[in-house]
Amino acid sequence: TASANHKQMWSGLLALVTLILYSIAVAALVLMALFYTRSEGCMYNKVLIGVNGGLCLFVSLVAVSPCVQNRQPHSGLLQSGVISCYVMYLTFSALSSKPPETILDENNQNITICAPEFSQGLHRDENLVTALGTTILFGCILYSCLTSTTRASSEALRGIYASPETEVARCCFCCVPDGDADAEEHVEKRGGQTVIYDEKKGTVYSYAFFHFVFFLASLYVMMTVTHWFHYESAQIEKFFTGTWSIFWIKMVSCWVCVCLYLWTLIAPLCCPTREFSV
Repeated sequence: TASANHKQMWSGLLALVTLILYSIAVAALVLMALFYTRSEGCMYNKVLIGVNGGLCLFVSLVAVSPCVQNRQPHSGLLQSGVISCYVMYLTFSALSSKPPETILDENNQNITICAPEFSQGLHRDENLVTALGTTILFGCILYSCLTSTTRASSEALRGIYASPETEVARCCFCCVPDGDADAEEHVEKRGGQTVIYDEKKGTVYSYAFFHFVFFLASLYVMMTVTHWFHYESAQIEKFFTGTWSIFWIKMVSCWVCVCLYLWTLIAPLCCPTREFSV
């Protein structure tokens, strides 16, 4: 995005990536509508797929609206495309965790509806959710590691232990520092986040909030792994079937994701006197 203003090639690449993201989101929406809905029944799936698809369209329109563009010129369809793909993944994850719905067919036998036929009895949709979730997690960790490293941390990996008071976040730890300029020159020339290393009096982040988030993450992992397991009334053959609690937690997390992104767009409009860094 930084190079798109100077070279047309980067503008074309930006447009291509945005088109790919929205193509993935639309394809996921269509596939979920085909496999998780039917002409009769599946009202929950129909409503929620339509609501989440409408939310993706809404945040995309808000991201390119003139009022948001005036306050945040860097906002665009690229960010909303990423959010749309992630919302589609959360929707797919929630639908795969929903308890199966059964009806009687012509032969008075129970058949499962509102679920893809290839997943019945084999849990292939849940395996696909796990694979996608693992890929997203690995990508987030890799991105965080590459973008949060500083000059001091990269030098430490090469055996050089000299850390000034302030540092500028580096793109990758393998990049060699340009000269021995001070931190202010690095901020002006290279930009990036200023990281303060002085933690003698206290941490530079909220210690309680950090561990509270990990506490919630641990509970979420326990919930998804055990499916709110109650051993008193457990049936081993139904242990890996979906539950309504998991379904609604995942669906609410999808809506929270949309609300957080929407707030980043409208926050400068709601608080015009406050300065928001981009």
